[in-house]
Amino acid sequence: MTVIDRLREPIASSVDTAPNILCDFLRLHAKQKPDQTAFTCGDATISWAVLDETSSALARWFLDRGLQPGDRVAACSPNSIELVQVYLGLFKAGVIAVPINTRLKPDEVHYILGHAQPRMAYCEPSFVPLLEQADAAFPVFSCLPDEAAAGANSRDPSGIGPDSLAVIIYTSGTTARPKGVAQTHGSLCAKALNGSRMSGAFSDHVRLCFLPMMHVSGLWVVITALREGSPVVLLPRFEPGAALDAIERFGCTTMGGLPTMLLSMVEEQARRPRRITTLCSVFGGGDVVCPTLQGRFRELFGTELLELYAMTEICPMCVNAAGAMREGSVGLPLEGIDIRLVDLDGQDVSEGETGEIVARGPALCAGYWNDAEATRAAMGTGWLHTGDLACRDADGFIWFKGRKKEIIIRAGSNISPQEVEDALYKHPAVLECGVIGVPDPVTIERVAAFVVLRQGQSVSADELCAFTRRHIADYKAPEEIHFRKELPKNPVGKVQRRALKAMLCALA
Repeated sequence: MTVIDRLREPIASSVDTAPNILCDFLRLHAKQKPDQTAFTCGDATISWAVLDETSSALARWFLDRGLQPGDRVAACSPNSIELVQVYLGLFKAGVIAVPINTRLKPDEVHYILGHAQPRMAYCEPSFVPLLEQADAAFPVFSCLPDEAAAGANSRDPSGIGPDSLAVIIYTSGTTARPKGVAQTHGSLCAKALNGSRMSGAFSDHVRLCFLPMMHVSGLWVVITALREGSPVVLLPRFEPGAALDAIERFGCTTMGGLPTMLLSMVEEQARRPRRITTLCSVFGGGDVVCPTLQGRFRELFGTELLELYAMTEICPMCVNAAGAMREGSVGLPLEGIDIRLVDLDGQDVSEGETGEIVARGPALCAGYWNDAEATRAAMGTGWLHTGDLACRDADGFIWFKGRKKEIIIRAGSNISPQEVEDALYKHPAVLECGVIGVPDPVTIERVAAFVVLRQGQSVSADELCAFTRRHIADYKAPEEIHFRKELPKNPVGKVQRRALKAMLCALA
């Protein structure tokens, strides 16, 4: 069977017959291979049986403290075994997890907490001050309770089904405020199945996860492993040398990362080679994977770097397959994912013509938390309107062409121009501003701002950049600021970002 055939066929496995709830897979693995290692982080490990027991105890602990199915609990932590246990305890309790990106600043966290209204939070000790500065008005626990460590009171609650909400992941959208992408247990299971289809094997894999579990990418690695019963090696945070050391030490077979991460691993492997012969399945996404990076990766790692296309709302959608890839494309749609390319009227475009990517399938989220208008706008037709542009060739491969939205994508992270502008406007010297993304050879795009100062006021570019970092995450802050006497506007007075890009080109 070819790789394309495998991607097109359902995977035959004993776990495919289990109920469509993530934690049912955990229970199955705990019975079939109780003593086998499920997760490793540094020198710490946990078996499938212990993971099942402690997560059940945590579920009961949450409910004993008055939480009800459908309540929210925030989580703010680097990757760790404890974080996996918290996620699974929440899933078993029917309580919705709300991951908080550890790179955010107090103002940003404050908004998410106010929007999601969690009743409790788990926070790695070093990030407790972040929640305190964000005015968290609920209990925060920073270590697992004794009941969980003992595996006590492990009776699970009932009534959790595929349509029950499991997690709300906040991501920057086209407005100044992030949207909460609401995933169900069923949509997470569908994402996990697609993850297994991509990499091809089940329990034979050893998955390396350095992508943050606070983001859909890292969570996707974990739930894929939960579904298939494969061990995961967790890194608290990404560092190229540590990632290569983990592959060598634990015999990791598959991983995924942002192109910038994979580029740094290429540079580190060239500088000090490790024994990485076990690695056979590597995926890059979040940004365009350039052919130069693919070539260098192939040369140094002895395997293909396969580009994929995904969004938090439906992840993944397309993937290039080893032995059947089209370098430069994002591959073929995965089994169970329907993709159309449509024009402005919603009509399918012809082969080779550019249209907006719209998608649907069981991995699609339930909508945006507490935002019916945004849900209708993006998914009211039953298809997710991505705002991304692509064309399709005669063999069905999808070729990414650009972004219909004005979102800036820097090193795989979505940045709303308006969100950056709002931070700039907090400075008393700023009268007007406009923010755009400009091409960058390393991060794909960088943030550039055009600023008009109030009469009689002065501030340097460095001071203004430092100011914005007090209100938004460092990766969102402008990397360059251009001062102007006025900004181009449309007839209704709105700053024209396209004109700003033209101005920047004129400066080059």
